[in-house]
Amino acid sequence: MRRLQMGEILSMPHSRPMPSIGKSCPELRIKDKDKTWRIIYHIADDVIVVLEVFSKKSKETPKYVKENSKKRLKEYKS
Repeated sequence: MRRLQMGEILSMPHSRPMPSIGKSCPELRIKDKDKTWRIIYHIADDVIVVLEVFSKKSKETPKYVKENSKKRLKEYKS
């Protein structure tokens, strides 16, 4: 997150785009000791908006995570 705050654009394997959620909404990938975490975020002009944080347990991003992220992005933009 610090690298993002400093303006760095991350790419694979640290971050990947999530166009199904919205424009400028990548997924940050964090490997912990026992789990793999994901942070879905939106890069705005003056802020990084964290839309969702979850533990990755399967290859597919859960539907509820995508829906929550889209809803939160819409709320942020309104």
